[in-house]
Amino acid sequence: MTLADDAVAIEAARATNRIRQERDTARAQVASLSDELGRLQQIVGIHEAASAAAPPKWLVPARAKKHHATVCTILSDCHFDEVVRPGEIGGLNAYNRAIGELRLRRWADRVVAITRDYVAGVDFDGLVVMLGGDIFSGALHDLAETNEDTLPGSVLHWSALICSALEMLAEEFGKVHVPCVVGNHGRLSYKPRTKLRARDNFDWLLGHLVARHFAGDKRVTVTVTDDPDCFVPVYDTVHLLTHGDQTKGGGGIGGIWPPIMRMAAKKQQRYAPAGKPFDLVVCGHWHQLVMAPEQGLIVNGSLKGYDEFAAHIMNARPERPQQALWLVTPEHGVTASFPVICADRGVEGW
Repeated sequence: MTLADDAVAIEAARATNRIRQERDTARAQVASLSDELGRLQQIVGIHEAASAAAPPKWLVPARAKKHHATVCTILSDCHFDEVVRPGEIGGLNAYNRAIGELRLRRWADRVVAITRDYVAGVDFDGLVVMLGGDIFSGALHDLAETNEDTLPGSVLHWSALICSALEMLAEEFGKVHVPCVVGNHGRLSYKPRTKLRARDNFDWLLGHLVARHFAGDKRVTVTVTDDPDCFVPVYDTVHLLTHGDQTKGGGGIGGIWPPIMRMAAKKQQRYAPAGKPFDLVVCGHWHQLVMAPEQGLIVNGSLKGYDEFAAHIMNARPERPQQALWLVTPEHGVTASFPVICADRGVEGW
């Protein structure tokens, strides 16, 4: 082999080495790009899966056909014409005739607003307004020392305003039913009565004044009984309306539940032999809003709100002035409930 042949062989070997290096480099680049491609495909797959995961239909259901319901609310424990001074209860509440008028108006307005603005897809068959007693502060105990009027004067003043509120609600709902029971503050005797318990009470008189006012108005019906209990059927759901003062206790660690549940159980025993069952008790008296229809109970709050008795005698937790509102449907009974917030401190100016 000549020198020329050796030079050609060396150059060929060098070329082969360069090709092998380029091949190895290319393979490494291909491997790297394959890894990157796999990573990118994974990212694309995640984005595609996320794009495909639109909300299931049950989260955005088609608008259902109209359903029917009846609106129920209770007006109780207003204690109209009582005076509560903020300075006596740490500035937590104020109350007088002017504030009571504002809260009554706000209660009626909020009943309309809640059902008009917060409930959709429902045709309302009407409204039930339960007058649950203690509408007036009354003339008993030291509460009467600061009342803005006598009890007859309070009845004269507030019966007209309550009728005005019911007229406004009748304009909105078309049909209004008003069952009435008496409380403990409207009675005329210092001790609770057994005989003539309802008739000797200004809440009973208020109910009859409301009934007389609407005697010629087919939109509004009023039920006033001589019994402190009143059965209020709404579709197949039977409410037992009572004030809630036929029991004692409620100041212990168990709160108001034990005495109220004892009262409800006793009423079930009382009415069962007469073939008059009921589904839930609706009461006031305790000034604490409890919406527990599944436990057979609705307890109303107070339009008056926190007062000296709750603060200094009961050491009760403050609760804002509020009333109960709930919807009853033919299919499911009580299906929704709302607090009706009745106070606006800025408007009331305290």
